[in-house]
Amino acid sequence: MDFTFWDIVRNLLTGLQWTAALSLVAFIGGGLIGLLVMLMRISKSRFARILARGYIELFQGTPLLMQLFLIFFGVALLGIDISPWMAAALALTLFTSAYLAEIWRGCVESIAHGQWEASASLALSPLEQLRYVIIPQALRVAIAPTVGFSVQVIKGTAVTSIIGFTELTKTGSMLANATFEPFMVYGLVALGYFLLCYPLSLSARYLERRLHASA
Repeated sequence: MDFTFWDIVRNLLTGLQWTAALSLVAFIGGGLIGLLVMLMRISKSRFARILARGYIELFQGTPLLMQLFLIFFGVALLGIDISPWMAAALALTLFTSAYLAEIWRGCVESIAHGQWEASASLALSPLEQLRYVIIPQALRVAIAPTVGFSVQVIKGTAVTSIIGFTELTKTGSMLANATFEPFMVYGLVALGYFLLCYPLSLSARYLERRLHASA
């Protein structure tokens, strides 16, 4: 089958959509789990802190590719049929949650301890202190690194091509094999990642400057 330039672009745009969708699912799911892990990480319960720390070190201390293989092939060994999409979404969600939890923990702990004491003097519970006093302040610190990390999530989706998930990199690989034009195809793949990541990088830098100036 002969591919025109626009056929290649059209197929890559489809792969780009899957990359964006996977990144969004991983970031939202990772954010929800990461928030829970962050709360455990700063809780007064020693067991919860140890559990959260172990979770973070497990996913930060092992390669994303290895996590992807363990989920995709490990679940299959249990007799459960899991699609490449589900395996990719689950692996990236867990990976993202560990990093977001640690980023947000650092932001929360950057708030002066006097803020905790002041809110405690108002008879607020620890959760109310977090909700009404600490998190609104930590949010200003967290926005820039959180947006910046989203770039790493997008680039991390490329690894999922190993298990057959047809995102941008996998689509590019198949097109390169079919057209024998690897330089052009992978050049367009790189451009696709750039178009996704560069606006986020600019946003992170802008937010960091703006929030630092307002602070």
